Amino acid sequence: MISAPSQKYNPKDIESNILEFWKKNNIFQKSIDERKNSKPYIFLEGPPTANGMPHPGHVLTRAVKDLVLRHKTMNDHYILRKAGWDTHGLPVEIEVEKKLGLKEKQDVENYGVLKFNEECRSSVFNYENAWVKLSERIGFWVDMDHPYITLENDYIESVWWSLKKAWGKKLLYKGHKVVPYCPRCGTPISAHEVAQGYKTVTDPSIFVKFKLKDEDTFFLAWTTTPWTLISNVALAVHPDESYIKIRIHGEEMILGEDRAAVLLKGQQYEILDGFKGKELMGIEYEPLFSFEKPEKKAWFVICADFVTMDDGTGIVHIAPAFGEDDYKVGMQNDLPVIQLVKQNGTFKESVTLWKGEFVKDADPKIIKHLEDKGLLEGVKEYEHEYPFCWRCDSPLLYYAMESWFIAMSKVQKDLLDNNDKINWYPPHLKEGRFGSFLRDVKDWALSRSRYWGTPLPIWRCENNSCKHEICVGSVDELRELSKDFSEDYDLHKPFVDDLEVNCPKCKGRMIRETEVIDCWYDSGAAFFAQWHYPFENKVVFHDNHPVDFISEALDQTRGWFYSLLAISTVLFNKPCYNNVLTLGLVFFLQMLLGIQPGSMRRQLKRLWLVLF
Repeated sequence: MISAPSQKYNPKDIESNILEFWKKNNIFQKSIDERKNSKPYIFLEGPPTANGMPHPGHVLTRAVKDLVLRHKTMNDHYILRKAGWDTHGLPVEIEVEKKLGLKEKQDVENYGVLKFNEECRSSVFNYENAWVKLSERIGFWVDMDHPYITLENDYIESVWWSLKKAWGKKLLYKGHKVVPYCPRCGTPISAHEVAQGYKTVTDPSIFVKFKLKDEDTFFLAWTTTPWTLISNVALAVHPDESYIKIRIHGEEMILGEDRAAVLLKGQQYEILDGFKGKELMGIEYEPLFSFEKPEKKAWFVICADFVTMDDGTGIVHIAPAFGEDDYKVGMQNDLPVIQLVKQNGTFKESVTLWKGEFVKDADPKIIKHLEDKGLLEGVKEYEHEYPFCWRCDSPLLYYAMESWFIAMSKVQKDLLDNNDKINWYPPHLKEGRFGSFLRDVKDWALSRSRYWGTPLPIWRCENNSCKHEICVGSVDELRELSKDFSEDYDLHKPFVDDLEVNCPKCKGRMIRETEVIDCWYDSGAAFFAQWHYPFENKVVFHDNHPVDFISEALDQTRGWFYSLLAISTVLFNKPCYNNVLTLGLVFFLQMLLGIQPGSMRRQLKRLWLVLF
């Protein structure tokens, strides 16, 4: 009979001993060195934001990545595990603003861009030790001694090279479009960023009466954004749908026939007339508001195919300043763009009734104003998905403004073809969440009206008779164009904005477009920029492209996974990863397992025990 051992083992002691043994004997590096002649297996690490604390979701993703990579290593594969840090963008700026007590962009300008960016740089690695300790504690082997870092000059130079390639293919352009816009951060947001910030909200939906010019009849329209009525310039109907004029409660109103049957079910009303939508085209009505007198003709009925009888009244109010469909149909019908909202999301001074108020906060007052004027037919609560800034949690506005775009719509077929070559797990994501996003791909709103990020490398000649534009693709190119390029350079603002750059066409002075770029472009460039390609390491890059394996949580489907594929398609017209493992979100895992909110340490411990 075998007796039980007299000594009891503490699991914590065993774990500590293993971790200490690995560290003391450099086991991670040995696992790589001993397989230098083995078949490579290429891994790309998604870069976390270094100025944020790790959370339980990072434990899950890092544990699963390590599981796959250890399996491949034990099957005699050579795997480099280069860490990465995402060090630009609003996450960093917002933390610095909080630290300095800055509330808006003007506060940053007053503080000074140079000092602000110095604060951003110094804050970037505030939590690096926490990341290192977490990775060591869970046994995630990754090379943190030689990481790629998006703020480094070499990395930025590679990003500039890629943007010049897009410029050369005529895919990089400046356009005036309605874009999702964060009024708190003061910058546009790209479509894949918007996809990460939707919340279910309840907003007031209102039925508004627009009085026909010189007639005691009203068009009945419906909107879930009362504040946009301030900038209304037209009403849209579907040309082929049926509309009726009715008398109800002593008033005559026009709305879609199918919608009347739904909205007025059980109510008594008299049908006075009927017509197709196209017969209403051109009929004028009285404006609800006249805070601004437009230079072009406004306040008449137009036709638009996007109008449906699925909800509302079959009549859509049009404000080109605040909607993508509205803007497009406005251009088609030569409508004015009445922009009465400042970029901080408040009404301009000319909106005398609600000047200085945040637009969504003004909704109840606008509704009350319409009611007092006898133009409100009804109010209902409307539950729907609404986009919020994924960084600062402010409600986004759709705002007509100039921005720099990458014309992803021009390479949509290539995106879909390249997605077909990728092995997705779970497989339904290929044609589902990810595929549907590609099938509805929007041009990438690239520029950000911010400070801490990769500067947009486009310079424009100040000479009005020239107006030549260039996209700089390297440090050497910028050095040749500049009179005062310092060898102790930093490619961030304000260095790049202070350079005296000469126009290669007329020798006049050039100024840089002031924006920085979307930090998602930075992280999406990691597959080549980590090697400072094409300025060095060309062989290393080609040996590591495409990568065999990436893995992150579901929220990266329309984040990092998309930006990687988008940039690789633009540059090389092929995917930059062959296999992608998409994980669930720990928030839902916590609910499933009954893990209650608590300290970070307790959550990490419980999740570790569940997984292992």
